[in-house]
Amino acid sequence: MDITEGIRREMVGQINSKVQSTSEELERARLERVYGQVWNTRELSEEFEVLGFMAPFITVRRKSDNKKGSMMFQHHPRFYFEFAEA
Repeated sequence: MDITEGIRREMVGQINSKVQSTSEELERARLERVYGQVWNTRELSEEFEVLGFMAPFITVRRKSDNKKGSMMFQHHPRFYFEFAEA
């Protein structure tokens, strides 16, 4: 049993309800204003190794320095944001 499931589902709903456009360019600009650096799936795979995920969170290891951390992501358009070192 995952005791975080209800909270995470609520967070997924909140994140995805804030999406303002299906245009990747417009949505990326919105997220950058709110969170700073944002990665699409290709950029994420270039810069990070994905270790696991439980929506809306993803655990990663940054390839440049092997630092582990976490991020959040939204479904569509898919973007990852708010990297925090562990």
